[in-house]
Amino acid sequence: MSDAGRLPPLHPAARFANRREAGRALGAMVARRLGHLAVNRSPLVLALPRGGVPVASRVAEAVGGDLDLLLVRKISAPGRPELGVGAVAENGDPIFDDGLLQRLGLTPAALTAETAAACTELARRNAHYRGKRPAPDPADRLTILVDDGVATGCTARAALRWLRARHAGPILLAAPVCSREADHALSTDADAVICLKRPASFTAVAGFYDDFAQLTDADVHRHLLVRVTS
Repeated sequence: MSDAGRLPPLHPAARFANRREAGRALGAMVARRLGHLAVNRSPLVLALPRGGVPVASRVAEAVGGDLDLLLVRKISAPGRPELGVGAVAENGDPIFDDGLLQRLGLTPAALTAETAAACTELARRNAHYRGKRPAPDPADRLTILVDDGVATGCTARAALRWLRARHAGPILLAAPVCSREADHALSTDADAVICLKRPASFTAVAGFYDDFAQLTDADVHRHLLVRVTS
């Protein structure tokens, strides 16, 4: 792509230094929103790993919540691992972006291998992150689902529907940055969507961070070590 075709870089003030900084700012906003709710039990803060974990850790600190994971995996288009056309949550049914599938000429039935691969990775992460510890129980509990950013919203939607099927409530989706399209679309799955930034132009979540290094399984364990739900 030529220089003329590239989007100009975001002004530094429009970016977060890293996920920790974003989590602190997001936590402060979430805490203000919770101040208007009558909560008789500590909130359950669920991170979408891996990137959502350091953000959620700061949110949990801000609201005095219990931190845990909600495991979701995107389903990629065949031969295009970077392009998510759907997602599946642990022990949940896969969901798909119907509009995107139509544009690509795909059907859910054509994605059997990709869906199976996503479920295999979910099982691996469940064993690695939790061991014998059960998945969190969100029933009748204020639940805050956290990620480091929401682009298309497919992964978040799978997680929100997993929570709704398990009678969580109310359910808040919180992210430092989200596309306006995802914010609008997910408002039907969450009771509230809390985002610090809703830019008019949204390309990729990484563009809103100075440091957006890929996290490892060890990073996930480190953040959960102290603030994990027993």
